[in-house]
Amino acid sequence: MSATITEHPLITRTAEFIREKFLHEGSGHDWAHIRRVWQVARALARDTPGADTLVTELGALLHDVADWKFHDGDEEAGPRAARQWLESQVAPPEVIARVEAIIREISFKGLGVATPMSSVEGELVQDADRLDAIGAIGVARAFAYGGHKGRPLHDPAVPPVTHATFESYKQNTAPTINHFYEKLLHLRERLNTPAARRVAEERHAFMEQFLQQFLREWEGEDVASA
Repeated sequence: MSATITEHPLITRTAEFIREKFLHEGSGHDWAHIRRVWQVARALARDTPGADTLVTELGALLHDVADWKFHDGDEEAGPRAARQWLESQVAPPEVIARVEAIIREISFKGLGVATPMSSVEGELVQDADRLDAIGAIGVARAFAYGGHKGRPLHDPAVPPVTHATFESYKQNTAPTINHFYEKLLHLRERLNTPAARRVAEERHAFMEQFLQQFLREWEGEDVASA
């Protein structure tokens, strides 16, 4: 990775640390995902007056450093791992605390659970992460994660659920198609910035088109009408 991507040494070291850790991860939460979130969050920060670019970039790079989904539902695994890394790099305590807050707050927790961010930097990272969960890449990542977890593609006998609590959402094991109706189709309306909402329109439309085609093929309707 070229050091010319950013001139801040802490960002450079953190990016290399995360790249090595997640380069071959196979659930859709890999280095490519993290790098896209980093790039988008950084671009959003440039256009956001008052945003701290260091905190934004570190939050983006470390947002999946120890995701609760892969750590037995431990919601503090991510903030804890981020703090350990940043302390090892002698990052300022205020920066560490602000990055921890981003990681603690960023996750979608169910349709019935509000997930506001407590900082503008957190809003930018959350938007970047949610944009990567929709559109063509979002579709691919959903099925990568479902396969990683051994979930079926679809089961018409298992309807989508509106999870009223984070605990209910964490325990969900439904087919991958349900994930679109339980989360992905609702991300467009939960973005924080106008720029992210503009990008989300096309990506959201793609998901709707994909689902229509998927369900037609699932029932063989396209063959019947041929």
